[in-house]
Amino acid sequence: MFQWSKKVVKSVTFDPGVADESLLGLVESHLEKEPEKTFSDLCKEALWQHLCVPESVRPSPKTAATPKVEQQIAELQSQLADLEERFFAQESNRLSDLEERFFAQESNRLEIMEHHLMQLSQQVAQLAIMVNQVLSFQSPTLSTSAQEVVNTTPTSPNAAIPSQEVDPVISRISQFLDDF
Repeated sequence: MFQWSKKVVKSVTFDPGVADESLLGLVESHLEKEPEKTFSDLCKEALWQHLCVPESVRPSPKTAATPKVEQQIAELQSQLADLEERFFAQESNRLSDLEERFFAQESNRLEIMEHHLMQLSQQVAQLAIMVNQVLSFQSPTLSTSAQEVVNTTPTSPNAAIPSQEVDPVISRISQFLDDF
């Protein structure tokens, strides 16, 4: 069997007779109507038809894009680029709006937390002042009462322990300390 190279060139000869001349004229007029086809494409189509090869087996014909189709493709590509640009601009705006809202919410939450911290600091400062006032008010009496307790402490373990009175200021402060 004869083996062809990947690209085989065969020639067609038209004789000067009337039949070949008219066939050549038809070929030329057909090729003028379909400028995207070549003589080779036309010969292949004729051979496929002549050899009765089913269309499902035939290769799809190559169609070159006409200038009108190329123009339509260019317009569609331009429209696609415009749509992409608008889409990305809208998404960028949405993202910016989302960021602004997020930062505003977080800023608001931060301000609220700072306000609460300031209130807590003020309450702690007030509590410290109250504790210092109570301690400074009772410090002279505590030192004398502590000496009395030392002096009156019995040496025997069975001796009675004197009861201590609860100061109302201390009880009020202890409530604050428990709450704190």
